[in-house]
Amino acid sequence: MDKNYDPAKIEQDCYRFWEENGHFSPSGKGDPYCIMIPPPNVTGTLHMGHAFQDTIMDTLTRYHRMLGHNTLWQPGMDHAGIATQMVVERQLNAAGTSRQELGREKFLERVWEWKAQSGGTISNQLRRLGASVDWSRERFTMDEGLSAAVIEVFVRLHEEGLIYRGKRLVNWDPVLHTALSDLEVLSEEEDGHLWHFRYPLTGDSGRYLVVATTRPETMLGDTAVAVHPDDQRYSNLVGQSVELPLTGRTIPVIADDYVDPEFGSGCVKITPAHDFNDYEIGQRHALPMINIMTADACLNDEVPDAYRGLPRAEARNKVVADFEQLGLLEKVEDHRLKVPRGDRSGEIVEPLLTDQWYVRAEPLAKPAIAAVENGDIRFVPENWAKTYFEWMYNIQDWCISRQLWWGHRIPAWYDANGKCYVGRNEAEVRARNGLGAETKLRQDDDVLDTWFSSALWPFSTLGWPEKTPALSTWYPTSVLVTGFDIIFFWVARMIMMGLKFAGGVPFHEVYIHGLVRDEDGQKMSKAKGNVLDPLDLIDGIELETLVEKRTANLMQPHLRKRIEKATRKQFRDGIPAFGTDALRFTFLALATTGRDIRFDLGRVEGYRNFCNKLWNASRYVLLNTEGKDTPGDHEYSLADRWIRSRLAAALETARSNIQIYRFDLAARALYEFSWNEFCDWYLELSKPVLHGDADPAVQRGTRRTLTHCLEALMRALHPMMPFLTETIWQRVAPIAGISEATIIHQRYPEPSDFDRDPEAEAAIGWIRDFISGVRQVRGEMDIAPSRPVEVLLQDASAGDRQNAERHSLYLQSLARLSGIRVLAAGERPPPSATALHGSMKILVPMAGLIDPAAELARLGRKQAKTGKELAAGEKKLENPNFVSNAPAEVVAELRERVAALRETQAQLENQVTRVGELLDDNN
Repeated sequence: MDKNYDPAKIEQDCYRFWEENGHFSPSGKGDPYCIMIPPPNVTGTLHMGHAFQDTIMDTLTRYHRMLGHNTLWQPGMDHAGIATQMVVERQLNAAGTSRQELGREKFLERVWEWKAQSGGTISNQLRRLGASVDWSRERFTMDEGLSAAVIEVFVRLHEEGLIYRGKRLVNWDPVLHTALSDLEVLSEEEDGHLWHFRYPLTGDSGRYLVVATTRPETMLGDTAVAVHPDDQRYSNLVGQSVELPLTGRTIPVIADDYVDPEFGSGCVKITPAHDFNDYEIGQRHALPMINIMTADACLNDEVPDAYRGLPRAEARNKVVADFEQLGLLEKVEDHRLKVPRGDRSGEIVEPLLTDQWYVRAEPLAKPAIAAVENGDIRFVPENWAKTYFEWMYNIQDWCISRQLWWGHRIPAWYDANGKCYVGRNEAEVRARNGLGAETKLRQDDDVLDTWFSSALWPFSTLGWPEKTPALSTWYPTSVLVTGFDIIFFWVARMIMMGLKFAGGVPFHEVYIHGLVRDEDGQKMSKAKGNVLDPLDLIDGIELETLVEKRTANLMQPHLRKRIEKATRKQFRDGIPAFGTDALRFTFLALATTGRDIRFDLGRVEGYRNFCNKLWNASRYVLLNTEGKDTPGDHEYSLADRWIRSRLAAALETARSNIQIYRFDLAARALYEFSWNEFCDWYLELSKPVLHGDADPAVQRGTRRTLTHCLEALMRALHPMMPFLTETIWQRVAPIAGISEATIIHQRYPEPSDFDRDPEAEAAIGWIRDFISGVRQVRGEMDIAPSRPVEVLLQDASAGDRQNAERHSLYLQSLARLSGIRVLAAGERPPPSATALHGSMKILVPMAGLIDPAAELARLGRKQAKTGKELAAGEKKLENPNFVSNAPAEVVAELRERVAALRETQAQLENQVTRVGELLDDNN
């Protein structure tokens, strides 16, 4: 093995070896286990959330593959209708043309060309992350098979009356010119106004009703004024009418329970074609619905000439000015209101009355609710089931048509009279309805919502509607790994469609992971300048390149400057190359069930050190075992028995926690065993056996333990750290008598592979505490680790004396002792530094080890520095302005720092006392 661990040298070669040899394909043996990758958008690149999610899925996939399951991780990508069309349209606009100029067919050719060029980006990024998906089965939501499944589902739902076409109010994006589902609309509070208008009562000069509105331009489409039926102020006016200013129309006064009599005047203008609540009121009272907007959110020919063609913002200003001129503007108030914007375009969404296709959701939702209620599907953590139920119990019909060109075109055709026919293709439509060639048919221009095809993902990817071997083997799938933000978009719809068409639930468990936030808990975003690219953490990136990357496409100079300054401050030397395994292990170590994770580069650096530690430990094992074994029996030493027992315990913890998705606890168990027990202790304990005059049988036992434990540890860590473990395993496996080609198909180690040995654990525990006590004294008294010291034992029990004698080989070697002597009862020890070991005192005589005067001076300088830091910290915490105004995490961090400084001061005082005793004794 190379002297230094260099992930760049091993990772891509490793992956190429796995992929070229088909090691990601299902084995065809054992119980089926299947994960469907949430298909990333073909437009995108992997961000930290993807990397986190994919690490979890790959860990589960590799783990179950090693358990002997017939494991499939199904890859694929989503065509991402709106997002992809936006990308290609921007390219066309930059080239001075548009999709309208190209026409539908030519435009779609351009989209497919773009997909072919850039669609491989995410696939390559997945490979860099070590994703062991079966690439031979990669699917795309617009490929031929999945498109056939989409059409089949649409036709069947339409035949059952569960898909229908209707004129209803929808969320209309005036930039993208398409309907949006409620889930694609982001509503946030913004500053606005509340205008109070006077509507004169018909035939009653001087009297009027006052209505309040946040959207004055929509009054041109009003068809009623509503009051509450119990509001005595207006009960005599119900059934009468008011003049609608600017329009020359009169509209009725109606009574409806929706009206809040406490809000404003208690009178509400009703615009059924431009407000969802008003639409419901209009339905109840059979009000006319006057659409006053074009697809561009400009006023159409339904309004008076003066307002036609005006963009809605300009129309608003003119309407308000005209009301004021007529003396009908009562007042204007500042008002905070929720403004709905399209999640892609950022434009204010317009409620618009249009013809759209809908899925009747309630009949599909009932069995989907029951599937979670009866335990066929389990959410992890379980609290997310409440979120699921809340939405499902209140589910609305799903608008599935989009006014786009890129996507699955709706399989509906219209004749010259506008009659609609639905079928799998035009030929079927003609055959079913007896339509000859003389009947001209036109296919619906709209496409289906991207989430419609995504809802079929768990079974369409396996070959449905055909009854394929893959479908019968892996459906239902085992677990869905996803974020909470698409429970409604995707999870619920997959459950509904799976139950309806595939004969059962699409998965048995839904593991909901949290968001990846920055180290301060902030959401990562381009505007905040805190976005991290997982590949930059893997490969490293220079500071100037990182600055350029973070500020690219930011139009505001002040924002660019702020982000550049913050980036230069945080990453003075850029980001070093941590490698994939360190990044993956960081994600898993932070993956507490269901909680957002704070991603700290310090943790990645720590786990990069962990990779180094394993690499160096492996080099030690190989150096001491390769070609060193000799024929004969083996005998396990105390240390061998101990490490085998501890490995069994670590394996038990890791396996049990992976089963319940506690990746953090599994990672911690293997980390602590590897670093604290195998590397820090066992390797050291093996040295006096291998390099001394121990019995050859015991030496063989130690070499056997080194190789067997390292080999098993690599198998245990492999699902989490695939590249490092494969590389090390291929070197150690032959020494352990294994001749397989790759670690991927090896059995995941079981605790029963290694015997638990409480006696050995207790004995090594005593040894470790003894050695740690001596090392503590060395550290406190600044005694060089290489300098041998004598140890005196005071108040030693018979057991302690026996242990000291029995384990002297380990104690003298690891603690660097020149000798161990037990003090007689009543014997006064010389001035010594002391460490406690149970009731026994471990004394290290100081005479000759340190210069008391020089040591007192050193300790004095350290006390002064610590005291200065402590005083500054305490002063800050005594300042109420700091405590109340500083971020909570900053205050908590300072409190921890002050507590640590107090403890350091106490330790320094104790050391000064000890050294002072030695100085007094010398005098």
